Amino acid sequence: MAVDYAVIVVYLAGMLAMGWWGMRRAKSKSEFLVAGRRLGPGMYSGTMAAIVLGGASTIGGVGLGYQYGLSGAWMVFTIGLGLLALSVFFSARIARLKVYTVSEMLDLRYGGRAGIISGVVMWAYTLMLAVTSTIAYATIFDVLFDVNRTVAIVLGGTIVVAYSTLGGMWSITLTDMVQFVVKTIGVLLLLLPIAVVKAGGFSEMKAQLPTEYFDPLGIGGETIFTYVLIYTFGMLIGQDIWQRVFTARSDTTARWGGTVAGTYCLVYAIAGAVIGTAAKVMYPNLASADAAFATIVKDELPVGVRGLVLAAALAAVMSTSSGALIACATVANNDIWSRLRGVVGGGGAAGDEPHDEVKGNRAFILIMGVAVILIAIALNDVVEALTVAYNLLVGGLLVPIIGGLLWRRGTAAGALSAVCVGGVAVVGLMWHYGILANQPIYYGLLASLAVYVVVSLATPLTDAAVLAAWRERLAGRGAPEAGADAPVPAHSSPSATSSPSGV
Repeated sequence: MAVDYAVIVVYLAGMLAMGWWGMRRAKSKSEFLVAGRRLGPGMYSGTMAAIVLGGASTIGGVGLGYQYGLSGAWMVFTIGLGLLALSVFFSARIARLKVYTVSEMLDLRYGGRAGIISGVVMWAYTLMLAVTSTIAYATIFDVLFDVNRTVAIVLGGTIVVAYSTLGGMWSITLTDMVQFVVKTIGVLLLLLPIAVVKAGGFSEMKAQLPTEYFDPLGIGGETIFTYVLIYTFGMLIGQDIWQRVFTARSDTTARWGGTVAGTYCLVYAIAGAVIGTAAKVMYPNLASADAAFATIVKDELPVGVRGLVLAAALAAVMSTSSGALIACATVANNDIWSRLRGVVGGGGAAGDEPHDEVKGNRAFILIMGVAVILIAIALNDVVEALTVAYNLLVGGLLVPIIGGLLWRRGTAAGALSAVCVGGVAVVGLMWHYGILANQPIYYGLLASLAVYVVVSLATPLTDAAVLAAWRERLAGRGAPEAGADAPVPAHSSPSATSSPSGV
């Protein structure tokens, strides 16, 4: 394993080096949080694909292929569909807003009244996403170094927290590009063909496995529908995804770069399912489907290649973990803490140098990173935690966000009611039906939509000045220039200014 260890160590050292390099570039809030809004199509596509394809998409996607065959691709496939929908229909408008968080978008659209509640919901989602990604280090480092769960979480988590804290989005962007390349080589170009060949080719796989393993809908229509509700819609509104959209150099970059990334996700989904199906032929009696990835890597790959593929799995986990961490810290600082302090500007007092805002956001990444590591050590049931996070996100925020983008009649009262009713509904229904049941997200979304429409129609129209300012921002006018840290206009009038968090 010496060669494999060397590959992993070089990879991890490179991540830290890029964090140090990113620190030298991140001199303003915009540079630190959204890479100065300067990413071109190539880098934007790679980093977007890297953040959405994490440990669940890699290890979990292979596991679903092992359990269900080709239809196991649907989970990751719906993630790709969500990214395509976001890129084609919404990303250009989102990029033109020139904000930092989803809650700032809600403040701009509804007049500065919806941010803090939505911020708390988004913070809970991003925190749990970072936690569940961090827990995945335990599986990978156990295969690599045979270390216990706590040491693995601390080791992997510390590296991610270190490079994220040092350089913010610039460090994460650079590391994500490396992770994208490593994943492409390790999973698509190496593990996929090797697994198929070792299983005897597709003809042997069909001969050895039941026919339902090759049924595209074998996993079940209800399961696919639930994946669409949770993952496709989740891609449309998650802070971790939107924060990457904010990094795009232009709305054209956001649209076409995201489309390329979404298409890549579809290919990745099918590859994971095929690898899992091949693993079922070679190892038909594994105790856990999620062990399929590690087993095939350990037993079937040659020295050196094994290290690169394990680095690919590590890259998948790190990219999602770092993206969720900076999103969590951004929401905590800009949407919650700044509001609670009542400080105009979302950071230090008026007149502070830009680097003071960088220090504040850097401190929040460090604080949130330590919290994520501690929670990951204490938490046992990853699936339930992630389900709660996605149910809250989609049930509470999908309707007011998409409604704000598409329906002019939506009001602040309707948005706040939808967030509260949708959030409470999914929590209550999870308590009644069980956390992993499908009903909470079904009924929670319906309740949120009904309340949003009814309350919006029953309350006065949003102030004309707020809507005028909103239309100006959607058109790319009236916003700070890319890379600037100017305040974001919010309520009262098109020319009024406020903090980025809409205080």
